[in-house]
Amino acid sequence: MEGLVERQLGAIREVVELAGADGIEVWLRGGWAMDFHLGAVSRPHVDVDWYCWRRDADRLADRLGGQGWRADPRMPAAQQLDLLRGDVELSFAYLERDAAGRVVVGAGPWAGTPLPAGMLDAPAGRIGSLTAPVISVTAQIEFKEMFPVWMPERPRRAKDAADLARLRASVGGRPAG
Repeated sequence: MEGLVERQLGAIREVVELAGADGIEVWLRGGWAMDFHLGAVSRPHVDVDWYCWRRDADRLADRLGGQGWRADPRMPAAQQLDLLRGDVELSFAYLERDAAGRVVVGAGPWAGTPLPAGMLDAPAGRIGSLTAPVISVTAQIEFKEMFPVWMPERPRRAKDAADLARLRASVGGRPAG
């Protein structure tokens, strides 16, 4: 695990640069989105979670595959794009738009479910000189709050409670938005 944070940050830089060069939109989600919002690494991360448009996933996989990333055989690519290189894991959840133009879950059992309004409109986050697109703080808080409600078989983890406290403090303890 030594150096994992640096390798994950390098992977974030690589994704942002490759995706940007190819006109593919991506947004950090999960713990790394929080850290880029806060401007510093707050805790260890198992993987790097992203969103991308479903229509761009194959092109993104091809671009990253050319850099040594390979599909994670444990995960169904029809639901989300999961890639591995060494000990770094990337996970791209798919987005779509519904008939009304709302951003919705792009695949899997919740496909078509609307996501928080404005989720993709947040300013880029930054850690040091590295900037990356992130989902909004409002969406980050909603996901952390609602995860145990949406999936009651998975109670809130200690890291999620700590993340919620950090995110709320970053917006002065009031709801973000």
